[in-house]
Amino acid sequence: MLHIITGGSGSGKSAYAEELIMSFAAAKRIYIATMYPADEECRKKIARHRRLRAEKDFETVECYKSLGKLTLPENAAVLLECMSNLAANEVFGGSEMLINCADGIVRDVLKLAGRVQEMVVVTNEVFSGGNTYDEGTRHYLCQLGQINREMAAQAETVTEVVYGIPVQMGAL
Repeated sequence: MLHIITGGSGSGKSAYAEELIMSFAAAKRIYIATMYPADEECRKKIARHRRLRAEKDFETVECYKSLGKLTLPENAAVLLECMSNLAANEVFGGSEMLINCADGIVRDVLKLAGRVQEMVVVTNEVFSGGNTYDEGTRHYLCQLGQINREMAAQAETVTEVVYGIPVQMGAL
């Protein structure tokens, strides 16, 4: 089953997603880490997330791009943390900006979700800030928005975490 967890930065969505994964009776827990350790800020965030899940018996798989290349065991509960990083890596990770990555990413997520026992995807809320963005950032946000909508349409559950409080949206 596919579960989507969304929310703003610092909302508690990662902690909630880890609690959800812990509630599943899967034989194996896999954490797909998508944040590329590009700078000190990224490395600090990665270290914080590792500390938070240290005692939770996760196998960590680093996957910055090309999610569809992963092979995961059927009896696994998988936490993908987070779609926002994966989409940014796909859009900006080449020699030039990738124009359309949304369809491929959604296809890969659904493919993986169909192979494992449970799949939880953490993503960020986009466009609620009302800010004006440069063309590249706006393109990335549009791609992420499309990915979020398409994943939500296929998900068993969608939960928005607001100030640490999960608000269940249900199946869409």
